[in-house]
Amino acid sequence: MIDLDLLAYLEGFLTDKRKERFQHVLASRTNHFTIAMEDVFQLHNTSAVMRSCEVFGIQELNVVEQKFGKRIDTEIAMGAQKWVDVNRFNSIQSCIDAMKEKGYQIIATTPHNDSCLLHEFDVTQRSALFFGTERDGLSPEVIEQADGYLKIPMVGFTESLNISVSAAIIIQDITNRLRQSDVNWKLTQEELLEKRLTWARNTIKDIKRIEERYHTEIKPK
Repeated sequence: MIDLDLLAYLEGFLTDKRKERFQHVLASRTNHFTIAMEDVFQLHNTSAVMRSCEVFGIQELNVVEQKFGKRIDTEIAMGAQKWVDVNRFNSIQSCIDAMKEKGYQIIATTPHNDSCLLHEFDVTQRSALFFGTERDGLSPEVIEQADGYLKIPMVGFTESLNISVSAAIIIQDITNRLRQSDVNWKLTQEELLEKRLTWARNTIKDIKRIEERYHTEIKPK
């Protein structure tokens, strides 16, 4: 449960304009879709996909770090790391299992089979969209366990796009259509409160000292 007193205390350090901005942005956030990236080698691609998630309102990004260590390129992410939740996994199977446990269908983005075309994709279903490596695409584990496949229609000679470009195109399309649907795609009240608390923490300078003061002086145990 969210400590509402702590939330009110921390938001007291924010300007009214900042709090209004949080409320406005959160009204467009969704966990109806989530994005999973499998061992993406190029650091800038992970950061760029995170930025696309933030810009188009997807709250969670899942990163599999089975082969390559990950960090965020803050210049490319442009601050998105403050506003998007990043879940990290040591194996692709643990990521798939976690997505299924949350009630997501597994969607493999791949141009190499009879995938559903982007404009035909059913946005009403809660979906975790998996993107593979720049060099090898998605692993057999994802392909074999996927509930569906998705691809961007292409008419040129090149059969694929850079992962960050593909993700941006897909995320923009499905979130735009989702918001035009009758699906209840918004964050729950509990999720909204959690994000307000997290974002306040990520915004306030010297947050550790301020929270320590709250727990020792304002609301001691």
